[in-house]
Amino acid sequence: MSVAKLDSQLCFALYSASHKLSSIYRPLLDPLGLTYTQFIVLMALWEKDNILISQLAQRTGLTKATMTPLLRRLEEKGLINRVVPDDNERQKNIVLTDSGRELSFKSEEVTKQAFCATTLSESESKDIIALCKKITYATK
Repeated sequence: MSVAKLDSQLCFALYSASHKLSSIYRPLLDPLGLTYTQFIVLMALWEKDNILISQLAQRTGLTKATMTPLLRRLEEKGLINRVVPDDNERQKNIVLTDSGRELSFKSEEVTKQAFCATTLSESESKDIIALCKKITYATK
């Protein structure tokens, strides 16, 4: 009988790498008062804001249960507003505030420092991103 070996499992390698990246980002985001998940949501909004919560959840891969308290905290920090669109009172759009937009100027330095901490080359990084996307979209 063969036993699965932890170190040869793709799931464990991805989990471990994700955990390591989160720990790299934590001290970089602390001065900004952000968690890693909040940073992910803000990066998506910096690309496109004034979008439905469901669209933002889909873009970031987060569940609605995760989004609700996360968005509440970002709103309390003055980085976003939840706005009811004119055409649908049951939905809410997420819109960046001026403070939320200004924070984007600090994001490039944070991501550069995090990238340097990984010790990956740009080519290796692109390969890993492509492979992760392949896994993500293969399961849909």
